[in-house]
Amino acid sequence: MSLRMNFCRWAYSALALGLAVQAGHSTAQQPREGLREPVYRVAQQQAAADTAVAAVGMPASRKLSTRDLIDAAPGEHPLLPAVRWAKHGLEDIRTKKDYSCDFVKRERIDGELGEPQYVFMKVRHEPFSVYLRFKGPESMKGQEVIYVRDKNNGELLAHPTGIKKRLVGTVSLKPNSMLAMSGNRYPITEIGILHLVERLIEVGEHDMQYGECEVELYREAKINERSATCIQVHHPVPRRNFLFNLARIYVDDELNVPVRYEAYEWPKANDPDGEPVLLEEYTYYNIKFDNAFTDHDFDPKNPEYDF
Repeated sequence: MSLRMNFCRWAYSALALGLAVQAGHSTAQQPREGLREPVYRVAQQQAAADTAVAAVGMPASRKLSTRDLIDAAPGEHPLLPAVRWAKHGLEDIRTKKDYSCDFVKRERIDGELGEPQYVFMKVRHEPFSVYLRFKGPESMKGQEVIYVRDKNNGELLAHPTGIKKRLVGTVSLKPNSMLAMSGNRYPITEIGILHLVERLIEVGEHDMQYGECEVELYREAKINERSATCIQVHHPVPRRNFLFNLARIYVDDELNVPVRYEAYEWPKANDPDGEPVLLEEYTYYNIKFDNAFTDHDFDPKNPEYDF
């Protein structure tokens, strides 16, 4: 296999792009290189009826917040209030032109749970554009990726660091190619908060066709010491219809956007009473909306970048 092919497999093991939740609620361990996993915490469940306004019959012009996330009314599917909130929130997110943030992701690929990856990210919604700079782990630190829809023949641009960069420079790959997807659950075209909400709505509407679904709301959760509301979705019985056993979506109470997603598979067949198995987890923090990004922010010739 050529050097370029070997590099592509190595460089794009970093591009896992989607969303998930984790079962434990304690402070995460301190990883190497001084990078810190986001801190997330869930308080005891509160009665939603005491703190939320029923969304049923609410005017479309009324912006929903996390306080509108309530238990389902009699006869409603347990997921309906969360899907209703997400649809309202989707329209609000679409009004945001762009954002920057720190992004942490961890995924299970071919049964193997990878180590956390730490990324600084810029996203512009129209035309959809992404800039990534990896901050860790050390083996990926300094790598950069740029993708702009309908530019560069639809391919993403990326470069490694050190001697690999001197040998191969910047490479182009189709986002859905085997090399770009190696070690990743999602292509770069699906990264970001907007795509996360769209996917949550899609999965929620699919799951609403079936029963065997339990939804719990946890107020006063924390993501990096910011107030959040946790939506926990549990499918107690393994079915082909469902993508996960347990998922948690953490919504920032001030920003009113999901900032962490975790998903778990059912316990292993030989240990039916065991803990759910972490499938994927994604966290967005230090989010700053509407930065007035321009084409320059997604140009490999930008002097602030190292392409």
